[in-house]
Amino acid sequence: MNSLMMHTPEHGSPPASRASVKPGRNGEARSIVYGDLTLFSAFQPIFSLSHMRAAGYEAVLRAHDGLDRSVSPLDVCGRAARLGDLLALDRLAQGLHLENFCHMQCDREWLFIHVHSTALTDQWQSAALLSEMRRAGLAPQRVVLQVLEQRDADLKKMAEGIRFFRQSGFLVALDDFGAGHSNIDRIWQLDPDIVKLDRNMVFQASQRPSIARILPGLVSLLHEAGKLVLIKGIESEQEALIAMECNADFVQGTYFSRPIAAAVDAREARQVMNELLSIYRTRTEAREYADATRLAPYIRAFERVAERVCAGEPLDDVCWNFLSLDDAARCFLLDENGLQIGRNVVSLALDASPRRTRFLPMADAEGANWLRRPYFRNAVNAPDQVQVTRPYLSINEANDCVTLSVALSVDGHSCVLCGDIDWDSRAEVRTSSGGWTPPA
Repeated sequence: MNSLMMHTPEHGSPPASRASVKPGRNGEARSIVYGDLTLFSAFQPIFSLSHMRAAGYEAVLRAHDGLDRSVSPLDVCGRAARLGDLLALDRLAQGLHLENFCHMQCDREWLFIHVHSTALTDQWQSAALLSEMRRAGLAPQRVVLQVLEQRDADLKKMAEGIRFFRQSGFLVALDDFGAGHSNIDRIWQLDPDIVKLDRNMVFQASQRPSIARILPGLVSLLHEAGKLVLIKGIESEQEALIAMECNADFVQGTYFSRPIAAAVDAREARQVMNELLSIYRTRTEAREYADATRLAPYIRAFERVAERVCAGEPLDDVCWNFLSLDDAARCFLLDENGLQIGRNVVSLALDASPRRTRFLPMADAEGANWLRRPYFRNAVNAPDQVQVTRPYLSINEANDCVTLSVALSVDGHSCVLCGDIDWDSRAEVRTSSGGWTPPA
């Protein structure tokens, strides 16, 4: 039979699997014979972008048939599932990976190993894993358990299992977040230490600037939740740069290294990281220069508006040089409490825009309070200095905009002058990563 041979346990003991194990010779890796297949370990490095070195290795199951042809791990797991061996195979694979990882002589790196969601709540599976680790001489703190949420999994039991393993010293990673039916609520329920973003997320970000602009926000949200973020499946330089620009903690993929049988060369890894960092620096500096050049005429015109408003001239009369610039949208004035004084003064092009008609309920902002907005707070904290926001979604037309603001005094009263720039119209000149840096 092409499965792990099973026997019925006595006195409630866990099922034991009989598989032929080929121990390594002279420190070589060992393998497992499973039916007509030979199973062995490969390890894909996981790199810290900040440390510029491998922080850990993900254990990957590999298989060859009797003719030494490669067999997909999915096919191996599918066979085990059909024959009822899946948990037993999972347990034996863990033992295989633990022993082979120890042969790599990694002194500080983590070992990432996959754990079936059912095994998290099975006391025998938990005991078997702890026993294998003691036998291998590897401390729980060196192991990251990768959990792939199953559609039919009991989340409450999964969360309890994760808490048990974390209390035992393990780290836990939630794998393939963003794929299938996963959602942000799973993060709060399962409370992992590391979240691995699905490969499709970085791929889509490399194809669509709108997705690339969302990814940094998702990473930031996960950081706010106290989770480290790993972006997996990186296959190109562009995807690697996206991971760097969105402030991911760890990266993994064939761009950096395919699964290997030995520890990665630290000098070669640092060289790859240095080259990537050099490209990132060049792109960032070019983007900063382009943004500063693009914003310069807006800032000059806005400063002139501020001077004339301070001199007592009405906003409606003095802001047209600013609003005549391409993509300038509106000017408005706030009091010291963030309350808008008067209506928006809108550019002629925006006033005739069909988009503005669709958002007509937002057109009249007189009396609105913008106290919560960064452009108000930043201006109040640095009087007489023009502030520039990052692109954000404007409530006026539900599109990206950048706001200039400056705190000034008008007739003895403190107020904040603001000017919006439609940033959506710049989509064609942005980098594919969607990055943006305000001028100094």
